[in-house]
Amino acid sequence: MIFSRLSPLLRIPLVANLGRDTLLKMDPETAHGATITALRMGLAPEQDYADPRELRTTLCGLDLANPVGMAAGFDKNGEVPKPLARVGFGMVEVGTVTPRPQSGNPKPRLFRVPEAEGVINRMGFNNEGHEAVFARLKGAHVGAILGVNIGANKDSEDFVADYVLGVDRFSAVADYLTVNISSPNTPGLRNLQAEEALARLLDAVLKARSKASVRVPVFLKIAPDLDEKAMDAIARTVLATDLDGLIVSNTTIGRETVANMTNATETGGLSGKPLFNLATRRLAQMRQRVGALPIIGVGGIHSPETALAKFEAGANAVQLYSALVFGGFDMLDRLKRGLAAGVRSAGKTSISELTGRTSADWAAGKLSL
Repeated sequence: MIFSRLSPLLRIPLVANLGRDTLLKMDPETAHGATITALRMGLAPEQDYADPRELRTTLCGLDLANPVGMAAGFDKNGEVPKPLARVGFGMVEVGTVTPRPQSGNPKPRLFRVPEAEGVINRMGFNNEGHEAVFARLKGAHVGAILGVNIGANKDSEDFVADYVLGVDRFSAVADYLTVNISSPNTPGLRNLQAEEALARLLDAVLKARSKASVRVPVFLKIAPDLDEKAMDAIARTVLATDLDGLIVSNTTIGRETVANMTNATETGGLSGKPLFNLATRRLAQMRQRVGALPIIGVGGIHSPETALAKFEAGANAVQLYSALVFGGFDMLDRLKRGLAAGVRSAGKTSISELTGRTSADWAAGKLSL
């Protein structure tokens, strides 16, 4: 991950020249680590203006200054949520965090697809575990809505029990929790999207939530690689619970949009610009299935037009990550200004008024960008 509009403090020798072009020449995981370090040192740009009033919204009772968030996967260990809030994100989702620390899959495990502005990863939930992340987040005043994305250890004998531990550990420090069952990089994890398994998982997770001192909203993050029958089953299962919302979607294992391009044959999940149309169609299809249930739209946002399309397809808020590799943090400012302009041009006063305007056309495959 990278950023482009850097503070003058980056003249400090250790982090000098960490501009976008420089980072793109680095190994992707090394560049990501350098960005986290710079953020931790306070060397990122800070937003010095108030967000447009048109972008104020609520999500599951949470007040957002703007509806654009940093997706999980960037700050896996909860190191920089506060600097990300200062950059201008309305919400920051850390993780995925597993009960025990794990190193993830062997390197290299992160690859750029530069021709398509895409990224392939097979990280494998590399993170420092519950206790280390909890210690960083406890008492933190982030300045934006804080989400914690929880997962299961690869070698766990009981995935469901791992999610329950995540709810128990982070309910007191998170504004919302995300149950991530859609990564393609933990063997067997996506099987939890099957109806019976999902019902069992949600029952356990929501029972654990009910015992917490604070009722924290819980989202379910699903994959884009679902057919109509699978989406029907997920919607049916979710609507039978008091789950608060969905995140649509995670990365795809498909390669149709990047065939014959650099690194396209690498295993893992594909994100970034090539994912946009698939993820947005799945978003619209789930919107049609779950009615007014809140949905965070993720996958392939790379311009103000694509951000606006997510809302019109059915999102209540959006997240991004991979596009920043190629666009830098300047993109966040462009997205927010573009969204506000889109609200005004539609004759509306709030971004929430645009949600779902084109769901039917996206769901039917009549729209693409």
